[in-house]
Amino acid sequence: MLNELLILTKIKAGDIKAFEELFRCYYSPLCWYAASITGRIEVAEEIVEELFYVLWKDREQLQIFQSVKSYLYRATRNQSIQYCEHEEVKERYRESILTAPSSEQVTDPHQQMEYEELQKLINSTLEKLPERRMRIFKMHREEGKKYAEIALLLSLSVKTVEAEMTKTLRTLRKEIENYIQMR
Repeated sequence: MLNELLILTKIKAGDIKAFEELFRCYYSPLCWYAASITGRIEVAEEIVEELFYVLWKDREQLQIFQSVKSYLYRATRNQSIQYCEHEEVKERYRESILTAPSSEQVTDPHQQMEYEELQKLINSTLEKLPERRMRIFKMHREEGKKYAEIALLLSLSVKTVEAEMTKTLRTLRKEIENYIQMR
């Protein structure tokens, strides 16, 4: 604890060597901890890097009333959970867009405009798909056909139909995610 207090005091005073020592000591374990929560090592690294960036940037105002280790782990945990919650909200929004009601069911003018924008995005994305993929998607989503029925009609295996649908949905999700981030 005394050593941590000394390191913290040095960091507050702007000692870069003390900060680097703290970084080297905790970076990897914090990344693994964050990855255990987020499930993604690249996201975990970003979370921990941001944590250390903020720690250095705001070092003069820093007030830690517990051990530095506890503080770093708690901050990493909180940021990781916040990331997961944010991803969950984005995923629900993406899914709600893909299963959005038809334009006749939307009564709010703002929602109507947003619905039309998204419909244009989805249509333009579908038009860019290979012909077979677009046809499979439309047969399934617009005509309500089952994968087995589509496979039979197009002389494909059910696995091929599933793979094409997966690729189409992945493409749509990516485009919708880009749209959401641009807003």
